[in-house]
Amino acid sequence: MPSTFGIVDLFAGPGGLGEGFASLVADGHSPFRIGISVEKEASAHLTLTLRAFLREYRSRRGRLPKQFIDFHAGEIPEPDWSEVDAGAWRLAVEEARGLELGTKAAATEIDAAIEKLKSGYDDTILIGGPPCQAYSLVGRARSRGKVGYVPEEDERHYLFREYIRVLDKLRPAAFVMENVKGMLSSTVESRLVFEMLMEDLTSLGGGHGHQYELRAIRIADGKACLQEAMRPSDFVVRAEEFGVPQRRHRVIIVGIRSDLAARTAGVSMAVSERTRTVSDAIGTMPRLRSGISRGADSAADWRQEVVEAARILSRIYTDEECEPLREAFSSVSRRMAAEAPVRRKDTRIGEGYGDSNDELLRWLERPELRAIAQHETRGHMASDLGRYLFASVFGAVRGYSPKAADFPLVLIPDHRNWHSGKFNDRFRVQLADEPSTTVTSHISKDGHYFIHPDPLQCRSLTVREAARLQTFPDDYLFMGNRTQQYVQVGNAVPPFLARQIADVVLNAISGINSA
Repeated sequence: MPSTFGIVDLFAGPGGLGEGFASLVADGHSPFRIGISVEKEASAHLTLTLRAFLREYRSRRGRLPKQFIDFHAGEIPEPDWSEVDAGAWRLAVEEARGLELGTKAAATEIDAAIEKLKSGYDDTILIGGPPCQAYSLVGRARSRGKVGYVPEEDERHYLFREYIRVLDKLRPAAFVMENVKGMLSSTVESRLVFEMLMEDLTSLGGGHGHQYELRAIRIADGKACLQEAMRPSDFVVRAEEFGVPQRRHRVIIVGIRSDLAARTAGVSMAVSERTRTVSDAIGTMPRLRSGISRGADSAADWRQEVVEAARILSRIYTDEECEPLREAFSSVSRRMAAEAPVRRKDTRIGEGYGDSNDELLRWLERPELRAIAQHETRGHMASDLGRYLFASVFGAVRGYSPKAADFPLVLIPDHRNWHSGKFNDRFRVQLADEPSTTVTSHISKDGHYFIHPDPLQCRSLTVREAARLQTFPDDYLFMGNRTQQYVQVGNAVPPFLARQIADVVLNAISGINSA
């Protein structure tokens, strides 16, 4: 009988890492089951709980509940899930805990859950990662600007120690810790946070229990394996190397319990060698227009703004070397009359949805669904529509996103720092034929860093498009308002990457070579 491992997921966010582990099926068996997931942010916790319910319901009945499909399609209000399936809802609430890690109350509740978990499974796995704000370069820069900010007193620097406390209590077969690259250079009291973390991880056991051998996930010749790290940067995992349509680089540390570590030698698994692109992930989705955030907002008003911007830009680029740009802007102006999208929200599923043989689309598209959810655009200022249009056309013609210096004078905002270098990437288009840049929680702010590559849509990405770039399946609903949904998506681990990490970990602790 294959082993089943109980998962403890800390700092779970909306559940991307846990989704990857829970979705893995090996020889008809699901080796990982989430026993407890912990997230303090209310909207992310709601997302986590709903997903736990759907996972449990499907495991019992082999399908999604009709009420969820109707709710997902926007046809009914959110039902009382406990009335849909009381048993599945009870287990979901037991699994997804809204706790603030680092508090005594949370520690007491988690420790009780751990004792129950250890008795219910063959072994356990710990996954998750501390919140990244204190480690990230941007977060550290923002914190330095706060009056009275003292890094040594920022509790977020030390939340990884709660992860280690749980690790010491649980003694799992393996653990996976994820964080931003910035933690490699973050310091507290003149010490590297990463060094402090590695000391804590390697000191576990101390003669009275199993220690952990730390491994980095490395790719060579299209195969992923766990190897000893020679330098801190070896722990950086590049999501695009695993078929994720996004250049997302994160520190991922895998620890294997010493009694199992010998099994990992020579174990590897094949990964997708094809680079996936923005177009692969969102190219089949319904086309939308953005809104106009100030003033009249109709399809005709929006189209007129974009057409006028295209005409102005086509008259600017008259040099022979700029002919491709001029023609591209002229083409937008001509095509808008017949091809401009009129909807700001479109839930319609296209022909062939769920029937693709493409590995990524098979993962993203879910045949049970009747609609695309959370695919609705934001409104943008009319002045920004011209900048979005310029960025998308420039990216398509030149093959890279324009810098501040590339923008014509007519589009330069009235900001004294525009030419200082601070706004060099203020407007960034996601190129259709390349992986996207890193989807971050900043997408919740204004969308300027996440411009859609299609000039005829002239907008920023929707929640669902961002979710697809993060490889969340279409039946993964994010709870809360739209800003909270964007934040959840940006803070998550791509589930498609997480599933492959889960496969590497399973093969390593089982001593199985699947390459």
